[in-house]
Amino acid sequence: MEFFQAIFNMSGASFAQHMVNGISLGSLYAMIAIGYTMVYGILLMINFAHGDIVMMACYFAFFGITVFNIPWYLTFVGVIIATALLGVVIERAAYRPLRDAPKNSVLISAIGASFLLENLANYLFSGRPLRFPNIEFLAQNINIAGVQVQAISLVIPVVTILCLVVLLHIVNHTKIGMSMRAVSKDYEIARVMGINIDNVISITFAIGSILAAIGAIMWGIRYPGITPLLGVMPGLKCFIAGVICWISHIKGAVLGGFILGLGEILIVAFFPQLSGYRDAFAFIVLIIILFYKPTGLLGEKTTEKV
Repeated sequence: MEFFQAIFNMSGASFAQHMVNGISLGSLYAMIAIGYTMVYGILLMINFAHGDIVMMACYFAFFGITVFNIPWYLTFVGVIIATALLGVVIERAAYRPLRDAPKNSVLISAIGASFLLENLANYLFSGRPLRFPNIEFLAQNINIAGVQVQAISLVIPVVTILCLVVLLHIVNHTKIGMSMRAVSKDYEIARVMGINIDNVISITFAIGSILAAIGAIMWGIRYPGITPLLGVMPGLKCFIAGVICWISHIKGAVLGGFILGLGEILIVAFFPQLSGYRDAFAFIVLIIILFYKPTGLLGEKTTEKV
């Protein structure tokens, strides 16, 4: 009853404002969730360091603009390159030596890589919160039909959709994309067919890290606080976004991101008294999905080869 009363009492402008915020947040979740999806689709493992790669990208951007006074557009290009290299280094140091090890060992290594990045950031940059550099034209408010919208909130969905289109083209219409799909279908047969497994996996980590860097830049502009633990909660939520629909499917991760972002914003909009439990929404959704549809809303039943 309170739900319908909240809807009727909310003005059209307020509802539009919440929808824009929800789509913006969902786009960020979708962008970062794709990185989880790509790695899982090939290695059948969760890269728990992915959220911390987002955190490192925010620090790269901060120091590039604030400390070294590099123009923001050049800094963002450098951040994307540096983050891609970081993703490749993590893959080679933490995952490649355990390529044929039991999955539990790889999982422990992923968690260890996450803790390493968090503590390294805490040691190098201190635990003191920093503020992401202000990009004026993206941070300014725009009035659209009486609705105050931050420019970055309009840019984020557009960038996410463009990245999705480019990524789908790479996966479906390029040679490296064909290799990725072959490795994801059958690891051993792909090796026998002459596909360089290590190169394919490194490129996958690089692409996932590039998307994480783009997501980190937009996250920093939208939510400017930077700390060594910045990537923990977004990382967990983006993992959940992937699980909601289909963890090994790119479009499923994007759809899950939008569902999670919109749901999180609208729940707080309709029930302000639950604002303190905003983060719990994602985990409640995860529990429900795992209980009723473990493969995700769009998932298919699969059989594991023995």
